Amino acid sequence: MRLDIVTIFPEYLEPLNVSLVGKARARGLLDVRVHDLRQWTHDRHNTVDDTPYGGGPGMVMKPEPWGEALDAIVASGGPGEGSDTEDGSRGGSEHGPVVVVPTPSGSPFTQTTAVELAAEPWLVFTPARYEGIDRRVIEEYGERLRVRELSIGDYVLAGGEAPVLVMVEAVARLLPGVLGNAESHRDDSFAPGAMADLLEGPVYTKPPVWRGRGIPEVLLSGHHGRIARWRRDQALHRTARYRPDLIERCDPAALDAQDRVLLAELGWTEGDDGRFGRTASDVEE
Repeated sequence: MRLDIVTIFPEYLEPLNVSLVGKARARGLLDVRVHDLRQWTHDRHNTVDDTPYGGGPGMVMKPEPWGEALDAIVASGGPGEGSDTEDGSRGGSEHGPVVVVPTPSGSPFTQTTAVELAAEPWLVFTPARYEGIDRRVIEEYGERLRVRELSIGDYVLAGGEAPVLVMVEAVARLLPGVLGNAESHRDDSFAPGAMADLLEGPVYTKPPVWRGRGIPEVLLSGHHGRIARWRRDQALHRTARYRPDLIERCDPAALDAQDRVLLAELGWTEGDDGRFGRTASDVEE
């Protein structure tokens, strides 16, 4: 997979040289290219921002450097990968990279999103600063390429580099060969399948007793079926406590008979459609 990241703070992306992502780069599983947006400016001050039309506080990132940067990156893929076609027309949405725009006003970045992006061969990230990028840039490349505006949460940061680090790590760990154990991510919180709407339960390791605290006996039983059931129950307990919204939206087809019994014991009521909801008293508490 190829990842291009355009930023005015290349040093912010240094963490991509360490841990799993760094190892994936060293092994050739990830081709990460970090570009300084200022190299596409043409004034003595390398200006990348200006005051917003209509007034108001803050600055807006100018379209010219972003346009030149994205044109150069897309063109580096060659004909048929997002550059102009032989007849001079622009390539369609099926060509070239997916442009990922980190923004608090975007769609939520979820594990499902990470899975979708991990299936792409080429991503271009556009972390902005100030009040964001001139909207015309998003519109321009939305006609040429697939553009995804994504948010990592309902809060605002100083810039988009931290969200890029989050998204790159979430995507990279799903690529074949990146994790030491290919099965590691299958039981993660939000993993597609049985864990799609659940939080992962607690985990333990050696020693068996630490500061007088032991571990659940079932984990020492060697009984894989009982252990799997215990982990599933713990996931349901934790999700019901910390993310009841996930229980409410959980696909009924993903719940087995024991799941339903446990949820009922926890005070959830099963509707005619098989979905679970809380009683009014539970909501008030």
